[in-house]
Amino acid sequence: MKTSEPAATPAADSIAVADFGIDTTTMSTRDALRDYLIRVRSGDIGSLPAVLGLIALVVLFSVLSDVFLSLNNIANLLAQGAGQTIIAIGIVYVLLIGEIDLSAGTASGVAGAVLAMHYVENGNLLSGMGSTVFIVFVAMLVLAAALAAFLRIWPGVFMSLLGVAIAVVGFEANPWVEMLLAVCVGTAIGCITGFLIAKIGMPSFVVTLALFLAWQGVILQLIGEGGVLGISSSHVLDQVANGNLSTVGSWALFVIAAGGYAAVTLGGHLRRRKRGLVTRPTPLVVTKVVALTGFAAVVTALLTVNRSPSDLIEISGVPYVVPIVLALLVVGTYVLNRTTYGRHIYAVGGNREAARRAGIDVTRLRASVFVISSSCAAVGAIVYSSKVGSVDPQAGGLNTLLFAVGAAVIGGTSLFGGKGRVADAVIGGAVLAVVANGLGLLRQPAAVVSIVTGLVLLLAATVDALSRRRSAASGR
Repeated sequence: MKTSEPAATPAADSIAVADFGIDTTTMSTRDALRDYLIRVRSGDIGSLPAVLGLIALVVLFSVLSDVFLSLNNIANLLAQGAGQTIIAIGIVYVLLIGEIDLSAGTASGVAGAVLAMHYVENGNLLSGMGSTVFIVFVAMLVLAAALAAFLRIWPGVFMSLLGVAIAVVGFEANPWVEMLLAVCVGTAIGCITGFLIAKIGMPSFVVTLALFLAWQGVILQLIGEGGVLGISSSHVLDQVANGNLSTVGSWALFVIAAGGYAAVTLGGHLRRRKRGLVTRPTPLVVTKVVALTGFAAVVTALLTVNRSPSDLIEISGVPYVVPIVLALLVVGTYVLNRTTYGRHIYAVGGNREAARRAGIDVTRLRASVFVISSSCAAVGAIVYSSKVGSVDPQAGGLNTLLFAVGAAVIGGTSLFGGKGRVADAVIGGAVLAVVANGLGLLRQPAAVVSIVTGLVLLLAATVDALSRRRSAASGR
């Protein structure tokens, strides 16, 4: 004979709620600050060192140089660091799964070289490359599409075949077509890289180091040793890194970016409170939103002031690279934080075998992050090629790669996988850009710039290793 279970009592409900209080209660401001300090002491420091270092560098160079905080230099600073920051955004995805992409720099150089050749040759890549190289180029795009189809990475299939169509049809020179072709080439390179690493099982360090050398040779083949392909005569390509939004456009960007950030942050906070889920204290959330909005408003107001040294022309507005980086930041953050794909990336980076046992297609996911990395590298190539107005055999060389990887690591992305954000690449890119810009204003030689940059990267890697050791010791 079955006996009925005792009815739940209010006391039992209270005990159950208390047991799961971390999920059903709202922390006070004091508790939130205490929790943050505990996490910092236990090694969960995130991008805090990079942010503090960035503030310190800005203060230091402001004291040492009267020009550093000038409006013209601030605008130039944003454009100078944008290319490597965009490449770093793609590398974050690779680092999150515990891999490395040493070929991102020269992959961006190949994309930039194809872009410039398409423009210079008025869309006739066959004439610019020669029949043999052109056939190999198209065959590589087709191969990339086939490998992407095998891995079921459909965006890679589409972009690779689109690149084939652009190359074979021979569209006349058009800056938008050239930029699209560059991204197609970058995506195709990522498909090949991802297949070799994820499906064949080769170590990412070996594969990407080999491809780093191979793509450097491809750049030399396309441009020629000592050659240069100029793109500065194209107004659109030149304006990507050197142009600015109008005053109205600058403030519209501010309203969209700041308003969107406030709506998402406050909206998510209020929804969690309504459902009784744990969330940060409202005063802290509001303070963060107000502080970032105020900072963005001040920067926008300053950049809309005429910063031209000449009375004959006016230079004002937010540089075009700012909305480009913001768009990649927003999309990348959404993908990692709000999608199943993003959660799977963190899962694979944290424990690959556990992720596989949980049903995640690890092979496909590992290949896909290299597609993202190379695609972002191609966008970075568009930006830095626009900045210098040409593409030469050194495009995407060693410094470009190291600065991009360094930006991600300095910003707080772990080299061991499983920890990092897209915002880390932006913060780290800002640190490296400030170092290069500030030392340049102080007229320091290239040797000093390299030494300081290397020491900053070494310090970031040391902090990452120590924080992981402390996290392991504290059981986090």
